[in-house]
Parts: sequence; C-alpha cells; structure tokens
Amino acid sequence: MKAHDGMYIDGAWRPAAGPDVIVVVNPLDEQVVGQVPAGTADDVDAAVRAARAAFPSWAATSPAERAARLRALRDVLVARKDEIAETVTAELGAPLPFSQSVHVGMPILVAGSYAELAATHVFEERIGNSVVHQEPIGVVGAITPWNYPLHQIVAKVAPALAAGCTVVLKPAEDTPLTAQIFAEAVHEAGVPAGVFNLVTGRGPVAGQALAAHEGVDLVSFTGSTAVGRQIGATAGAAVKKVALELGGKSANVILPSADLARAVNVGVANVMSNSGQTCSAWTRMLVHREQYEEALELAAAAAAKYGDRIGPVVNARQQERVRSYIHKGIEEGARLIAGGPGSPRERGFFVRPTVFADVAPEMTIAQEEIFGPVLCVLRYEDEEDALRIANGTVYGLAGAVWAGDDAEAAAFARRLETGQVDINGGRFNPLAPFGGYKQSGVGRELGAHGLAEYLQTKSLQFQER
Repeated sequence: MKAHDGMYIDGAWRPAAGPDVIVVVNPLDEQVVGQVPAGTADDVDAAVRAARAAFPSWAATSPAERAARLRALRDVLVARKDEIAETVTAELGAPLPFSQSVHVGMPILVAGSYAELAATHVFEERIGNSVVHQEPIGVVGAITPWNYPLHQIVAKVAPALAAGCTVVLKPAEDTPLTAQIFAEAVHEAGVPAGVFNLVTGRGPVAGQALAAHEGVDLVSFTGSTAVGRQIGATAGAAVKKVALELGGKSANVILPSADLARAVNVGVANVMSNSGQTCSAWTRMLVHREQYEEALELAAAAAAKYGDRIGPVVNARQQERVRSYIHKGIEEGARLIAGGPGSPRERGFFVRPTVFADVAPEMTIAQEEIFGPVLCVLRYEDEEDALRIANGTVYGLAGAVWAGDDAEAAAFARRLETGQVDINGGRFNPLAPFGGYKQSGVGRELGAHGLAEYLQTKSLQFQER
C-alpha cells in the first residue's frame, strides 16, 4: 500500500522535519501495511505558516469558486472510492462492504452537501441600519480520530473550505493512509496551495502543537472527552474558538407501545456496527420491566448472528480496553447473555459481540464509554424512571426512542438531554446538525450548522436616511 514519506504542505509533499515514523498495522491480521512520518512542532509550524499565507486570497474567493473546488473534490473521491475503501479496511479493519457504503459513501454525500451550501449560503444580510457579514474565522486546526477516518476529515475540512478558511489537518495515527489519499484528492481537485495542509503525527506532539499554535484561530477536535478537555484548556488559554465532538453513552429507549422486536434488532445492529467504535452508538438499551425478559432473548439472538462477522477493533490497546470493561461488568454483577471477554480468533484485534443483562444505571459499563461491541440492557419502571436513567450520565451526544407512533416517541425525545435522537429508526441525515450536550462536546458538525462553526460575524452600521 503506497504511502508518502513527507507532509503535504503548501501544495506539495515535503520531507518531514524529523526522522521518526508511525507504523500502520492492519487490525485484521496484525501485519504492517505502511508507515508515515511522525510530525513535530516544526512540521506543524510550517503547515500553519502556509495556511496563514494562503488565507487572505482563499477568503476573498467567491462562494461559487469555493463550491466548484468542493464539487471537484467530491468527484475525485467518487473516482477513487474503491481505493479509499480498501485503504480504510486495511488500516481500520472494517469489512470491505461497510467501508464502501459507510466509510466512503457518507463522506462523499457530505462533501457534495458543502459544495451546495458554499454556493447557496447567505453570507451577508441587512438588519435595520446594519449589514451583517459572515466571514471565515481564519486558520483551522483540525484533529480527527480513527473510527471514521474519511468522514471525520470531510466533516471538518469541507465546511472550513466552504466558509473560506484554510486548514491544517492532523489525522489519527492509526489511520493516516486515508488522510494521505484525501490530501492527494484535494490537490487533484485544484484547491490552491496552502489552503489545505496535512501533518501526520502523534497526538501529544503534533496534535498539541497544532492546538497551541498562535497562528491557529479555531481548533476542531473529535475524540475522547479526556483529550477534549486538554485541547479546550489549551485553546481557552489563548482565547481561540474550539469545536469539540467528544464521547457518548447514548440511550436507546424502547417505550411499551413500540415494536419490541424491531427496536431490539435495530438497537443491537447499531452497537455492533463498526465494531462498536462509534461515539453516537446506542450502548444503553432501556426496556420496560414487563418486556425486559423478552427483550433479552431478542438481544441475545441478534448478537449471536454477528458471531465474528464484525471486524476487529483498531489496535491491541483498544482490544484490551474493551475486554477490561467486559471484565468490570462481570465483577460489578451484570449478567452476560452474549459474548464475553474472550477473543473469537487467535490473530487480529477481535472482541466478541457482547450483551449484558441486569445492568444497574450506576455500574461502570453503564456510565463510561467503552468504544467496542458491548451493549448494556437496563430495565425501567415507568417513563419518568426511563428519563432519569437516560439522562443520568455526563454525556449527551445521541440516542433513540421507539414508540407506537412518532408523536409519542418525539414527546419523550424532547425531554432527553442529548444533541440528536432517532425516532422509530429514523435514518442518519448528513444535513442535520450533529453534536452533543454536556460533556459530549461544544459546537455542531454537518449541514448549515456545521458551516456556521467556521464563520464569524461583522456588523456594519450605516446612517439611517
């Protein structure tokens, strides 16, 4: 698998400042698939300087021109979709059909949506005797995770470019090869030199240098709440804007009037998708006490169908983390009804699809983000009890509500302290804002709300005549 041995800075691949490298390992068979340079603060500084220099001219381009570049970028991603899917599968371990449909299909939709928004967004409006302009915020430091390698990049870079910002991207060290293909696509799409820059590297070195750099106006980070706190503190000290998309412990609330079998089956599928490595996964299933035993039977049967068909988790450290949570659940008295801490294969970073019953709301596995294929099934007494349990974590990213009709489900969903709720299996909408309440983050991604994160407002007051 081809990899660049330099950084993409100011429109060209340049040698890294230091000799250190990051080795990329396939989680499926533990074989090395490539290596990339491990960037330093010097690499970050060069990239930020390039972005700073390119900003005035890119900010001055017309929305129509920015839309044209984004359309071209989308077209390159479409043309290279098979190669990108194979790369995601090699470095993340996702099954190839899932990489094709979700890991590549979704970012292509998002890139297209920002091409349209760049062309149609109203960047100025008249309010009384004022004209209010929406202007690009400046240089964006984008720090992305490994769980959706291309989607997370596109969800930051596309709106930033649409707004007229320039970008320095620091992708996750586990999935840098996808980021390199994205940089090639940006180049092929004719985006001017310096508008987009890529520095591969480790979070504590390159990520920290990017978040702290005085030439960066906005830091957009997706990842753990713990790292998000550090980045927020760094950015706050410099009085720069942050957008943080952090962890989740989302509740899947099944009300008594719901189609129980459908709700449980879709709920299990949601948690097992991407091997549970989804911040918005519905990892807590809440079921009324009178339907609890039936739901457990359905959940165990649904999980058993996955067997070892789901891919591995991303690396050995993540595998050990997920297993330790499974052990913790058993220690705290939860009952295993599917899966467990053992691995289904001798090689690869696999975790068995796992379902816990008899989970109390205060248990560790019901409070902390596991980021693996582990589902907790909790019982509730009535709607108020369900609401208390659903809202009873520090997180508030996503969730689901199932009921006999949409109105009943929506009424309950309005009371959830969370940024996004799927009603009776409503599908993901790439134009709707995505982001969290509480410790799940600050700001929103996707659609017009995602574009707004990269804009700042200026008011011009005129004499009234």
